[in-house]
Amino acid sequence: MKLTSLNDLFIHQMRDLYNAEQQLLKAMPDMMEKVSNKNLASVMKDHMKETENQVKRLEQCFEILGVSGKGEKCKAMEGIIKEAKEFMEHDADQEVMDAGIIACAQRLEHYEIAGYGTACTYAKFLGHDEVLNLLQEILSEEKKADEKLTFVAESAVNKKAERH
Repeated sequence: MKLTSLNDLFIHQMRDLYNAEQQLLKAMPDMMEKVSNKNLASVMKDHMKETENQVKRLEQCFEILGVSGKGEKCKAMEGIIKEAKEFMEHDADQEVMDAGIIACAQRLEHYEIAGYGTACTYAKFLGHDEVLNLLQEILSEEKKADEKLTFVAESAVNKKAERH
């Protein structure tokens, strides 16, 4: 796809985010399997359900825009997930593993927050109000997921990991 306008770039970014979410959905069960902290497991389980809904919202966006969501591979998400998988192969105490998984999950969330923030800016500028509303919902969920991960880390997981 040749990018000749901001709208073309917007579609490109949306496809990248769509692929990123799909990759994340495949990776989340592996991450959740390694988690021992119940609060962390709950946050991750809830966010996986949100991610499934985010994929559906992105599909709505593509329908509104009249374009396909296919065509991009998010190499950044692929790399962050690869790094997370490599981390999870370490022989680590369970509490330390939980802290590391939070770090990996927050890298994923921060990437998504950046991507959705940019997509919202483009949607607003281009006048795609209905799409903007859907993207803002996703962005809000990503920020809340990051906040929940921070809370779990600071309230329990990091303290337990520090003792080892």
